[in-house]
Amino acid sequence: MEIKRYKHDAKFSYTLGMALTIELIKCQKDRIQKIYIHPDYVARDNTYNIFNICQEENLPYEINQKVFNRLSTKGNTYVIGVFEKYDAEVEQEKPHIVLVNPSDSGNLGTIIRTGLGFGFKDYVIIRPAVDIYDPKTIRSSMGAIFHVQFSYFDTFEQYLKICPAHKIYSFMLDGTINLKEIKERPDTPFSLVFGNEAAGLSDYFHNYGESIYIAHSNEIDSLNLSVAFGIAANVFSE
Repeated sequence: MEIKRYKHDAKFSYTLGMALTIELIKCQKDRIQKIYIHPDYVARDNTYNIFNICQEENLPYEINQKVFNRLSTKGNTYVIGVFEKYDAEVEQEKPHIVLVNPSDSGNLGTIIRTGLGFGFKDYVIIRPAVDIYDPKTIRSSMGAIFHVQFSYFDTFEQYLKICPAHKIYSFMLDGTINLKEIKERPDTPFSLVFGNEAAGLSDYFHNYGESIYIAHSNEIDSLNLSVAFGIAANVFSE
């Protein structure tokens, strides 16, 4: 199998780096096609040795510098894990993080990593949107992507038909409720909805559930999406 630089329609994606590959092995071992190892790879210690790990987990591996020349733009990458992309649909009874048209792979990965830290494991992504399997997203998530479930929908209405019982909290600059007024996490399934980095959510989302704003000084016009999400996730975490 010839591994090429990632494209959206590819059946496979890959991790760039030892730490990300370890997370892939921990969570999605059965999806792995092959582990590639750079000829200059040096094990940190006996327990963090990719050769030992591959042998213990019965994973195919290959020493191949050409793969690194094709896939990695950084000179400090010595391990690549190639895996088959998979479906991991959200659990309907769980809280959902809904991202409407996210356009930055780095923000998406950071949100997934931050959300996992606060116990959120189910992510709904409304198209058009960046690809969760883009290696840039995987890298920015620090491998958290392999711990979570996610579903793509073409429209927000399509999502609501699947999860009509979820209480909707839309985060908007002109929201009607200050996040500080949220005193406790709902005891029923809920969805935290965020817009994209440039435009946020349209007025259309005032029609659903409750709209929430995060108060900040007037010296800035808005918070970075991943920062705003982190603040909200902390408040709504268990």
